[in-house]
Amino acid sequence: MLTLTMPMPSETTCHAPPIDDGDDAVLAMRAANADVAAFEQLYRRHHRRVHGVIVRLVGMASARAEDLTQEAFVRAWQALPSFRHESAVSTWLHRLAVNTALMELRSRRSRPLQDEDEETFELLSTPDTAGNAVLGRDLERAVATLPPRARAVLVLHDVEGWKHEEIATQLGMAVGSSKAQLHRARGLLRTRMGAVA
Repeated sequence: MLTLTMPMPSETTCHAPPIDDGDDAVLAMRAANADVAAFEQLYRRHHRRVHGVIVRLVGMASARAEDLTQEAFVRAWQALPSFRHESAVSTWLHRLAVNTALMELRSRRSRPLQDEDEETFELLSTPDTAGNAVLGRDLERAVATLPPRARAVLVLHDVEGWKHEEIATQLGMAVGSSKAQLHRARGLLRTRMGAVA
């Protein structure tokens, strides 16, 4: 396992503010040096958000979504020694979650679609939708029923803020197809949300 090169105390400036032990960057550095307790703390802090993005992207039954969440954290554990701290740890973990979900979507292309499990809908409420729980649950349920590629494009574009070029590259489709899938997803959502109202 690689270890991060940490500056020696004599190399730091006296004016640098001390970093709180609860800071994600400190926890990540400790975890990169095989501190399991630090990694467990990162896991507890970020599990819900990582799980939430995976569920939104792949729309799978809770057990599979949890497996993918665990897979994302295993990848994080393995990659922490090479993490360069150029972004926030939360951003880095979120990107790992998105990449894990996208790999799952690519691997599912040739497999038949599975019916969504009712448990999925219970787990979709995250802090992002807590403000208006009923509408949030209805919207999340409607998103979960979208066809997989349309759902992935919608979540990546409208929720994650990706550009169509990035989506097309990650999902192996043309930019025009990404735009068409987004249009399709929005239309299906309007129809499904209209039925709920």
